[in-house]
Amino acid sequence: MDNIELIKLGQKIKFERTKRDMSQEQLAELSNISIHGVSNIETGKADVKYTNLLKIAKAFNIKISELLDFNL
Repeated sequence: MDNIELIKLGQKIKFERTKRDMSQEQLAELSNISIHGVSNIETGKADVKYTNLLKIAKAFNIKISELLDFNL
């Protein structure tokens, strides 16, 4: 993914998290990703591995394809 896509993905993950009134800490716990990792993903500072994307989608109880739909 390029930087623009990483930023959009991070924004989508943050949108889904806040829509569920979930903190970064709660998402980190549910997805078994560090809080620092969640923060870096949401800000577009880190490339997201498929396995972490799958964990985040499962934490939100949605499909990965929904995370990749950047139409907020």
